Amino acid sequence: MARQLDEQIAGRYPVGQRLRVLDVGMGQGTQALRLARLGHQVTGLERDATMIAAAREALSGEPEGIRERMRIIEGDGRDTGVHFLPGSFDVVLCHGVLMYVEEPDPLLAGLARVLAPGGLLSLLVRNADALAMRPGLSGDWTGALAAFDTVAYRNRLGLDVRADRLETLTATLAGIGAPLQAWYGVRVFTDTAPDGAEVPADLEPLLAVEERAGRTDPYRSVAALLHLCGVRG
Repeated sequence: MARQLDEQIAGRYPVGQRLRVLDVGMGQGTQALRLARLGHQVTGLERDATMIAAAREALSGEPEGIRERMRIIEGDGRDTGVHFLPGSFDVVLCHGVLMYVEEPDPLLAGLARVLAPGGLLSLLVRNADALAMRPGLSGDWTGALAAFDTVAYRNRLGLDVRADRLETLTATLAGIGAPLQAWYGVRVFTDTAPDGAEVPADLEPLLAVEERAGRTDPYRSVAALLHLCGVRG
């Protein structure tokens, strides 16, 4: 996932350029902090107080130069128009957020609005076209049958959320002026791994296989998650 994002940034901007990055729903700030370490100016937007506290704690342990490059704002991703002017960012991340939003189109339009011309919009969503894979591979045939005709699912936190279809998001991105430029599959073979599983000894080849599958048809189409990259016209 990080490699895919870095690849898209490298293909769009000169090496060494300091970018203005917005991470909507930044969680504990893992991705935002990684980009700040790379020299970018990063704004993290998050509404969960626990996540904000964790992100601030992680940031406090960084050198001063990195702390100065990252700011954290408490707020909802649907309110970007309240916090930021149009064209304020070169890169906008929205990873693992859309599944919690019942009507994603207004949020996505707001993200496109704060992107500068030529800016990169990076989305990570649950793949609605592959919702039957996890229950099916786990031997839950009833659950797999039910998953074919819905975009609703229950996540590992026990929350009822929703997934997105590639075709629908492709049309949405075109409609908001940030058409799809590239897409990848994420967690093609590893989605059924239990939470808290030990890191396998053969991690390197596992990551290599996931990386290759995430770029290759038909494997990427059945990934648990989709990473979509749109570019603001």
